[in-house]
Amino acid sequence: MGNYPTGVTVVTTVDENNQPLGLTVNSFASVSIDPLLILWSIDKRVGTYETFCKTEKFAVNILAGDQSDVCSLFATKGADRFSKCEWKLSENNLPIISGAAGVFQCKTFKTIEAGDHMILIGEVTDIQSANTDPLLYHRRKFGKIPEQFYL
Repeated sequence: MGNYPTGVTVVTTVDENNQPLGLTVNSFASVSIDPLLILWSIDKRVGTYETFCKTEKFAVNILAGDQSDVCSLFATKGADRFSKCEWKLSENNLPIISGAAGVFQCKTFKTIEAGDHMILIGEVTDIQSANTDPLLYHRRKFGKIPEQFYL
């Protein structure tokens, strides 16, 4: 799947103690317009798996082209992720990564078991969008959209 270019997101929520949790995800996709639904999937072996599967809400932070450091941070096991990046809690009590190209705040709509992953479908309750290009992932590399793409 690394040959298929994707955008990069950091999905966030809070645990039962209101501590922020997040992980880098590139399995993000649109599902439905009415209602407005998105999806992402999480590996069952990830340490935050249970929390994400039980949460009633989450945020999908679409990383900006200059946020490869944030991408790496949230992909690193054992890192104190939120102490090493700028973020804030939204009015919905969800961690929002500062400088993201966009953010979808969602309430959990449905979870679907699929092999060694769980698919989480969220109903979008709030959208924020910045006028910036997203971060891309391709062949284990991260980067901005090349300028010649728009020519």
